Amino acid sequence: MTELLASPAFWGSLATLTFLEVVLGIDNLLFISIATGKLQGKQKAQATRVGIWGAMFLRIAMLGLIFVIIGLDKNALFHLPHAIAVMVSGGDEALMHHVEDVTIKDLILLAGGLFLLWKGTQEIHSAVEGTGHEETDAKSGFTAVIIQLFVINFVFSLDSVITAVGMTDDLIVMISAVVLSTLVMAIAADPLAKFIAVHPTTKMLALSFILLVGVALVADGLGFHIPRGYLYFAIAFSLAVELLNIRVRKTAPENGDR
Repeated sequence: MTELLASPAFWGSLATLTFLEVVLGIDNLLFISIATGKLQGKQKAQATRVGIWGAMFLRIAMLGLIFVIIGLDKNALFHLPHAIAVMVSGGDEALMHHVEDVTIKDLILLAGGLFLLWKGTQEIHSAVEGTGHEETDAKSGFTAVIIQLFVINFVFSLDSVITAVGMTDDLIVMISAVVLSTLVMAIAADPLAKFIAVHPTTKMLALSFILLVGVALVADGLGFHIPRGYLYFAIAFSLAVELLNIRVRKTAPENGDR
């Protein structure tokens, strides 16, 4: 253990993987902030803690079952008809093979993506149309929110664990990175929720990002991988523009008073 801690490779792997886990946790944290937004007081705080720490324990449990997790992408659960695979893949041989062989991982990603698309669309419709708030609030009870958090944590954790396995084969590094990234999420959760509450337009930005992630997960489930860097660049650019807009709205009244 002492030799491991004294190894520069250990700390390099830990820092790199922790950074990646934090980045991958952004969409998870946004969903937690949106899902718990309609809860109040202690219930909101409790649901946030369940969402964040539940994600950590779920990821650690998945790391313990890593060989089973890896196998989810290896063995086909069933096969699509060849004609459908050709149509979806556009004739690409490698993609056609992936589409034709449907694995458990494909179904999980597809279901998770469709869930995010449904949730994001529902929230945007409520915000834009201003209708169905009573019905939405009634459905957004504590238990319903916890179930939603568990479902989406499972989907995001699958992506996180597979990334960890691709970066290192040291289980201690993987678990340490998950714990450290969870601490970052726990620290950032409350400020993020308050920022979204004070600036309602950022909620629409977060919901749009959730829709993007949903599309990416559906694409992954169908065999079309979208590099996450494109998504994170898009949200970073949009957030930068929104921060400028917030700054302009703050300075406009001050300039008007002069």
